[in-house]
Amino acid sequence: MNSSFKVINLRTILKVIAAIFLPLAIGGLAAFLTPNSSEFYAALQKPPLAPPGRAFPFIWTGLYILIGIASYLIYKRDFSKPFVRDALYFYAISLLLNFLWPLVFFRFKLLFGAFWVLLLLWLFTGIATAKFYRISHKAGLLMLPYWLWITFAGYLNLAVWLLNR
Repeated sequence: MNSSFKVINLRTILKVIAAIFLPLAIGGLAAFLTPNSSEFYAALQKPPLAPPGRAFPFIWTGLYILIGIASYLIYKRDFSKPFVRDALYFYAISLLLNFLWPLVFFRFKLLFGAFWVLLLLWLFTGIATAKFYRISHKAGLLMLPYWLWITFAGYLNLAVWLLNR
C-alpha cells in the first residue's frame, strides 16, 4: 500500500508539473520568438502606471504558475465530462491568444492589432475563469489574477498605441 501511495503521489506531481509547464513553455516560446521586445518596449511612449520592462518576466511567470495549477484542478475533476472539457477548451484558446499577442505587438509591431488580440484574450480568459470557478472555486480564484492582469494589459496596450501612432 505504501508503494502505491507513492506512485499516486508521483503521478499527481507529474500532472501538476505538466500543467504548470504548458503555460510556461508557451510564454517562453513567445519570448524566444520576440528577442528584441525589451528594447522595443523601452523605446515606446508609455502611459502612467506602466511597469518597467524588467518586471514583466516575473509577473508572467507567477501568472503562468497560477493558471497552470488552476488548469490541473479542473483537469483532475474528470476530463470525460463535457463541462470540464469545455472549460479547458476556453483555457486552451486563451493560451493560444496569449502566445499570439507578443508576436503581433513586439515582432510585427502592430500595436492596434495586438489590442484586438488582447480583447479576444480578455474575453476567452474571462469565460475560462467563470467556467473554472463553477467547477472549482479554487481554480477560478487562481485564474482571477491572470484575467485582471490582462485587463490592465488592455489599458497599457491601448494607451501605448494611442501615444505612439
